[in-house]
Amino acid sequence: MKRRLSTRRLSSHRAERWVHHAWVRIAASVQHHLHSQWVQWNLRRPYPLQQIEESTGDYGERLVSVYLERCGFKILEHSFNTRVGEIDLIAVWKQRQIVFVEVKTWSRNRINAGGPADAVGDDKQLKMTRTALIYLKRHGLLETPARFDVVEVTFDEKTRKPQFRHFENAFEASGQYQMYS
Repeated sequence: MKRRLSTRRLSSHRAERWVHHAWVRIAASVQHHLHSQWVQWNLRRPYPLQQIEESTGDYGERLVSVYLERCGFKILEHSFNTRVGEIDLIAVWKQRQIVFVEVKTWSRNRINAGGPADAVGDDKQLKMTRTALIYLKRHGLLETPARFDVVEVTFDEKTRKPQFRHFENAFEASGQYQMYS
């Protein structure tokens, strides 16, 4: 009596699916690596110079807009104003999340002052939350995840090059309001 060896073979369809998924995993890691290299290269490029009549705050907002775009954000609005308050920048991150950005710019570092981001107090957070809800309602995006970021800009004393510190999800929605995160 001849004994049959049990060899389990993948069907051609299952084998194709397995190969496809393996390639997808490899491609995703390569894509992530290439994207991070692209972002690093982009961030090293020179930033625009300040215009003659441009205030330090407006210049900082313009620099942060360029910085965020180089990091992969898509800018939706600049200086969104309502009666309740103002949001400096509104952006989208990875086509999944709305990001409300507060920009704080200092022309020089101040001793024992903490940093520009410390200037975003409870009152400012409440105003930003209310303004963000107005924006989300106005554009039918109440079910869309959202977060609040603070980006501070300071300038190097010698080279005058901008230096950025990005605080993602810097604070939760304030007051009696609920937002998806």
